[in-house]
Amino acid sequence: MADRTTTSITGATRLAAVIGHPVRHSLSPRIHNAAFTACGLDWVYLAFDVAPDAGARAVEAMRTLGLAGMSVTMPHKEAVVAAADSRTVAAERLGAANCLFWRDNQIVADSTDGDGFVAAFEQRFGQPLADQTVAVFGAGGAARSIIEALGRNKAASVLVFNRSPERLAEAVGLADQARPGHGDELAAVDVIVNASAIGMSGGTGSGKTPFDVTLIQSRHIVIDIVYKPAITPLLAAAADRGASTQGGVAMLVHQAALAFQLWTERPAPLDVMLSSVADDLD
Repeated sequence: MADRTTTSITGATRLAAVIGHPVRHSLSPRIHNAAFTACGLDWVYLAFDVAPDAGARAVEAMRTLGLAGMSVTMPHKEAVVAAADSRTVAAERLGAANCLFWRDNQIVADSTDGDGFVAAFEQRFGQPLADQTVAVFGAGGAARSIIEALGRNKAASVLVFNRSPERLAEAVGLADQARPGHGDELAAVDVIVNASAIGMSGGTGSGKTPFDVTLIQSRHIVIDIVYKPAITPLLAAAADRGASTQGGVAMLVHQAALAFQLWTERPAPLDVMLSSVADDLD
């Protein structure tokens, strides 16, 4: 991607952004700026570190300044839902959103995480998630969005694993096919997903795996939505056991592509977006 310089930014340049806390590590500016350049759009994408209690005010800033679109990461995904003018069915069900876009002069909150997960899976493995049995570890925002999308995409069953009974119950309620999982059921599932922070660089679970990796079989597809590091301890163990794997950057790019389409109302240059973070792909 050619570097954008200050001389190419004019009064007509449109601004999109990601908000979060922290946010400086985000790959989203690289992904979206590559897409804007490839499509010849006079847009630029920045990252704003927004204090934990200021998510709703960031939505008002989008309204006041006329920002063209906004990506939302932790800890603001819940606050922006209430501050938006309207919300999609997915955002309404989840009570959280990772994308804000304009329709009919109103700000709409949406969640593209779950559909981004589905799109990344289908592109990588060449098969739908319909009729698959999926185990999901985690019950946080990303896990819930994946569970909700698995329900809409007709997964045969979704087994959810989480230590908190309250969060587990909330997550299970997002899909008719979802129920609490048990460790002895892992051998029979088709797809295993780590949607928790276990294995993330710098986190409390760094270097760890969400379950006993000796349960992984070569027939399994193992996905880790953590993307720092690109090869998590879970993915390394799964590959050693002959399983097919996918890292978190693919989901990140596919959810970004869906956001790009909502903002610009044109197809996303997916290949360019993937190439922009090629060094971070597994």
